[in-house]
Amino acid sequence: MPSFLLNGQHISHEEDSDMPLMWYLRDIAGLTGTKYGCGVGQCSACTVHVNDMNMQSCQVRLGDIEDGAKVTTIEGLARGDMEHKLQKAWGDYNVPQCGYCQAGQIMTAAALLEQNANPSEQEIDEAMWGNICRCGTYQRIKQAIKAVVDGEVS
Repeated sequence: MPSFLLNGQHISHEEDSDMPLMWYLRDIAGLTGTKYGCGVGQCSACTVHVNDMNMQSCQVRLGDIEDGAKVTTIEGLARGDMEHKLQKAWGDYNVPQCGYCQAGQIMTAAALLEQNANPSEQEIDEAMWGNICRCGTYQRIKQAIKAVVDGEVS
């Protein structure tokens, strides 16, 4: 029976290996923070981390997840009741409008900061490039990320 760590919890499943990870997360695990956007890997609304790497969960099949892999969703980014710094910055900078893409945006930003704790503005732009926001909050997203980088968010 395939298994992986989902937000730190050991999960064993018997679902079809062709099931997209996103549907497993939303419909089986009940983790609805991961959003269905375009369904073709173009908007990144469904971004999660698999072994600390950004993955568009609509494009990852359960069969692609190696036994013992670590899967983190927006629900798993926080530490207990403590919001992740990016989640706090998102609120401080009033980033969300409709909010639909925000989980994917935050997950992409978190992966960037894990790999590069002090990215330049160009590196932020490059990392966030594939995340589409229909409300156009790109400048506030960048401000929130910079605030975390600059230590303005505790």
